[in-house]
Amino acid sequence: MPVLVQALVPVFTLIVMGYLFRRWNFPGDGFWLQAERFTYYVLFPPMLVFKLGQARIDPAAYGEILALVAGMVVAMTLLLVVIQLIWRWPGAVYSSVFQGALRFNSYVALASAGMLLGDTGLSLIAIVVAIKVPLINLLSILMFSLLVGQGPVRFRPVFKAIVTNPLIIGSVVGVFWSYFQIGFHPVLAGILAPLSELALPLGLMTVGAGLQLKALRGASAPFLVASTAKLLVFPLMTAGLALALGLDGLLVQVAILLTALPTATSSYILARQLGGDAPLMAGIISGQTLLAMVTMPLMLGLLW
Repeated sequence: MPVLVQALVPVFTLIVMGYLFRRWNFPGDGFWLQAERFTYYVLFPPMLVFKLGQARIDPAAYGEILALVAGMVVAMTLLLVVIQLIWRWPGAVYSSVFQGALRFNSYVALASAGMLLGDTGLSLIAIVVAIKVPLINLLSILMFSLLVGQGPVRFRPVFKAIVTNPLIIGSVVGVFWSYFQIGFHPVLAGILAPLSELALPLGLMTVGAGLQLKALRGASAPFLVASTAKLLVFPLMTAGLALALGLDGLLVQVAILLTALPTATSSYILARQLGGDAPLMAGIISGQTLLAMVTMPLMLGLLW
């Protein structure tokens, strides 16, 4: 447990620093929004290509990754359907619970994997991200269409958002680079390496800058249910699924880490655009990020 805490303290310290800098309006208006865009579009794709491109992953592992990710997503989706049958929340409220329990923060995922599991763990989690993000996006859009009443499902913009997602592009290119063992010329490595080093700390600080702690006032049952499902139930469910599939080792550690993460900050944008409960979503994002400082070491210490 001390090793886990020691590895995760830098992650959450950077998040807190970002929150404080934003609250103090440093370095100025508009900086953090542009920093988030810069990290997302400029820094993270080269980092993923560089880290994944150097990894040597057994091709047989890809089948195990796909089976585990699909099982994780299906199991949590079924649980969320049961939860809605019990609570019967309005569609807008349930959409926030759904996203809060299923999605994950990619920045925290990559930073935590790198610090806890090294470059191999970071490479594996990047592959999982490339598989899981499209599945979750499709499920989320479908859920909004069915329950929030925003008209028929429009798969074309969803597909476009997925194929142009910088994290997915970086992961796919990195897997290609690794599979064919292309390698990096020293000049190219000299460019990608410093970009890789800059990506995670700046990404984590932008997560903190986006926190809206005022949204936590009057935390309600949907917040508690989404947070319990995401931070406690999902990791336990994933550990059980891995055991049932006969999987172990680093892949299982990566999967449990992914499910123990707080939900994605992009959930707020989707809730606002598609008619969800955006204030509730903001509260879930901020609350889970704070709660994860306690729950992540506990769950990883228990299940790893």
